[in-house]
Amino acid sequence: MVLAVPTVQADDERVRITRWDFAPGAETGHHRHAYPYTVTYLTDAALRIVDPQGVETLVEMKAGDSYSRPKGIAHNVINAGSAPLAFVEVEIKL
Repeated sequence: MVLAVPTVQADDERVRITRWDFAPGAETGHHRHAYPYTVTYLTDAALRIVDPQGVETLVEMKAGDSYSRPKGIAHNVINAGSAPLAFVEVEIKL
């Protein structure tokens, strides 16, 4: 398994900001989000999202696309494309 590379850019009592870089085929590994979070894509992306039951969802995002999710989301995020991808995740601790 090739892992995506997280780079924490800021981390304080309010937020954690992490840039994630994925080579083609790289993945986060299964994890559960302890905080609500937002994601903004820096590149176009083709993603395969795998939930804890093994259900796969294919998602395509464009550079600049953003979304937010509540805490408790559990998944593995995989770069399903042939190019590297990157996004910034902001976890909201308050």
